[in-house]
Amino acid sequence: PPPSPTSGESGDLLSNLLQSPTSAKLLNQPIPILDAESEYICSLALECLAHLFSWIPLSASITPSLLTTIFHFARFGCDIRARKMASVNGSSQNCVLGQERGRLGVLAMSCINELMSKNCVPMEFEEYLLRMFQQTFYLLQKITKDNNAHTVKSRLEELDESYVEKFTDFLRLFVSVHLRRIESYSQFPVVEFLTLLFKYTFHQPTHEGYFSCLDIWTLFLDYLTSKIKSRLGDKEAVLNRYEDALVLLLTEVLNRIQFRYNQAQLEELDDETLDDDQQTEWQRYLRQSLEVVAKVMELLPTHAFSTLFPVLQDNLEVYLGLQQFIVTSGSGHRLNITAENDCRRLHCSLRDLSSLLQAVGRLAEYFIGDVFAARFSDALTVVERLVKVTLYGSQIKLYNIETAVPSVLKPDLIDVHAQSLAALQAYSHWLAQYCSEAHRQNTQQFVTLISTTMDAVTPLISTKVQDKLLLSACHLLVSLATTVRPVFLISIPSVQKVFNRITDASAQRLIDKAQVLVCRALSNILLLPWPNLPENEQQWPVRSVNHASLISALSRDYRSLKPDAVAPQRKMPLDDTKVIIHQTLSVLEDIVENISGESTKSRQICYQSLQESVQVSLALFPAFIHQSDVTDEMLSFFLTLFRGLRVQMGVPFTEQIIQTFLNMFTREQLADSILNEGSTGCRVVEKFLKILQVVVQEPGQVFKPFLPSIISLCMEQVYPIIAERPSPDVKAELFELLFRTLHHNWRHFFKASVLASVQRGVAEEPMENEPQFSAIMQAFGQSFLQPDIHLFKQNLFYLETLNTKQKLYHKKIFRTTMLFQFVNVLLQVLLRKSHDLLQEEIGVAVYNMASVDFDGFFAAFLPEFLSSCDGVDANQKNVLGRNFKMDRDLPSFTQNVHRLVNDLRYYRLCNDSLPPGTVKL
Repeated sequence: PPPSPTSGESGDLLSNLLQSPTSAKLLNQPIPILDAESEYICSLALECLAHLFSWIPLSASITPSLLTTIFHFARFGCDIRARKMASVNGSSQNCVLGQERGRLGVLAMSCINELMSKNCVPMEFEEYLLRMFQQTFYLLQKITKDNNAHTVKSRLEELDESYVEKFTDFLRLFVSVHLRRIESYSQFPVVEFLTLLFKYTFHQPTHEGYFSCLDIWTLFLDYLTSKIKSRLGDKEAVLNRYEDALVLLLTEVLNRIQFRYNQAQLEELDDETLDDDQQTEWQRYLRQSLEVVAKVMELLPTHAFSTLFPVLQDNLEVYLGLQQFIVTSGSGHRLNITAENDCRRLHCSLRDLSSLLQAVGRLAEYFIGDVFAARFSDALTVVERLVKVTLYGSQIKLYNIETAVPSVLKPDLIDVHAQSLAALQAYSHWLAQYCSEAHRQNTQQFVTLISTTMDAVTPLISTKVQDKLLLSACHLLVSLATTVRPVFLISIPSVQKVFNRITDASAQRLIDKAQVLVCRALSNILLLPWPNLPENEQQWPVRSVNHASLISALSRDYRSLKPDAVAPQRKMPLDDTKVIIHQTLSVLEDIVENISGESTKSRQICYQSLQESVQVSLALFPAFIHQSDVTDEMLSFFLTLFRGLRVQMGVPFTEQIIQTFLNMFTREQLADSILNEGSTGCRVVEKFLKILQVVVQEPGQVFKPFLPSIISLCMEQVYPIIAERPSPDVKAELFELLFRTLHHNWRHFFKASVLASVQRGVAEEPMENEPQFSAIMQAFGQSFLQPDIHLFKQNLFYLETLNTKQKLYHKKIFRTTMLFQFVNVLLQVLLRKSHDLLQEEIGVAVYNMASVDFDGFFAAFLPEFLSSCDGVDANQKNVLGRNFKMDRDLPSFTQNVHRLVNDLRYYRLCNDSLPPGTVKL
């Protein structure tokens, strides 16, 4: 065994961990100057080591002296003196040398990180790990060593960016993989490590570097949270150990998101360009920061709240104090703050208020559930402040006020108002819990909160209000109607106003999204059962009448449309008709979708109100069959109806709808939609197939009579159109429909009862509709010959599911006429390497098929398969046949299949590369 890496006990090693290590003398010596050739050799050696470390286990081969050498090179990355010397001496050769040495540092850190990423650490290697941490923390001290923040930041800026990235990776691996192992040593100075990490985090020169460090803190907070949950008895001890560090972290992260403390850096962030996650750089910065704040709140709720709330309060005072600066001018109200410096300070304060409101909203989840009563007063303080702020913004109409710098201050004022509504919405679950408590005690305080909130929301539901603010108000209204559900909501005057505005034909319509949200809220107020009330107190009769009149008003224009609305002699232009259809169906579809998971009573009332509109839709459908954009919306509506309200629609009407659709979608119409109308036409057909998927899954006998015509539509009308098209459009939906038809209607093809098949033993059950079954299976087989990997994966999964649930591969028709055709196709796919990502799934499927008849596979299929293979000679075929062992267990069989495929490809490759005329022995 190698000598122990330390002379003393590991305890001594730990207690000295952040002092100068024993090798500090070596690490403190000036870095030697290497000539170019030596540097090149060193870089190659480090690359080799990094590669080796990526796969060899931690063992005695990795000696202390090797580790010390690697750390010696790791210093090259953080040695600023050498880089400065290179730049002072000025020659280009020196600069190149400086860069090369930096690269050696990066390569050395790569080696260290490869070792760090190993989770499996043998006992005898733990001391080595400690040695590694010791030496790396020495480097971390070296990088962050200075009391002057500016010096630390400038030192980090001078280091190679790749080196800093590698160093951050090291810290992430240390926290995520090894902290739980190391922290158990009582002498390990975790708090001192966190201090260094804190300095390293908040002096990062780039935003990306800062994000990466925030991720490390998130990992650390997750570790702490799970540790406390698993050892609740030690909760206080653990928290006391880290409390100061966490409060410091919270304060600093909060400072970093505020312009008051960090204006220069925050103004660099882009708040316009969206990334892949549909957020701007500023939104990402804020979101990641707030996640850290939320995790600290989970651990230290009281501290976090007492840190955040006063900061929010300060900014709120500025906002609420704006009223005194509002003056009336000729064209309306104006904010009388004009000095450039005051405008800039106001801009910063409003931006900070907006961020802090988001922070307060993010913490809402820590006031509900088991801690509701304990933290009630804090939550009530927050909610009352938010209600006050939203009402203030709506009353003095800050969103319409004139300012000295409209391009900056107006968006700020709108954003604060929108964020205050969004923060209040985040407390809707708290309000719902308060609602059930208030129901028992009937407190006036709760009624006042809801009424005042509605007074703040109602004025904003207007076409004169900016979209951002309007949508925030609509979302809050939906949450009150859906999550909180107070009994008295409908009787509040401001809610009545919203009802009147939406049902008034002369009122100007809101933007589509807002209109849909408001209608959803109003419908939910009338349809959703009130919590904590028995059925006989739900006032269903009154609510039913009100809901019917609401839907009637919303669909007034739509219900007046006639099937001849498309005809040349129509009274209204086609475009106007399309607008009415779009506007009405988008609202009705949303209402149905939101009620689909609710109680039977709610769904009954909903369908009663909608019945006439549904019948109008069915009557209009044939008239618009050639307008794919309208057909698309109508089918969306019907699909939502089938998913949510098919029981309420009743069998006769549902049959009428299905029959109408089947009649309308002739082969010509389907071909026209798929081939000539582009993506909209394909969407129409896909939605039609989705409706049929719902129909074929319905249990019972009701819709069974439609099965033959549905299968015939699929196989004789849709499939021939799409079979040879390379485009994946419609295919996935068609095969899902075929799968669901088989899966839920197996007895349409295989009639026998379970009892009969048990009594007959192996005897085959009688089969019906054999041509349709064969056609479906053939379509599945054809799909495996096409390049679309998603369709291949989906269809392979469907076949395997049918085998698991219904023993598809064992059925006589499959076993005798199709089994080895499928195996052959799957082996050909493996040979072509066209779907290599699915190698494993294909191997398992081949095994499941072959296992039905192993004797037939080994004796007949395999020799026949090999004899039909071209590109290999008879001798090679014999070798391949002999090498395929007759194993019958899954791992061995699939291994044999993959070996056969690889060997066959190898022989073909060799044979193809022989020069023409070569004599083969």
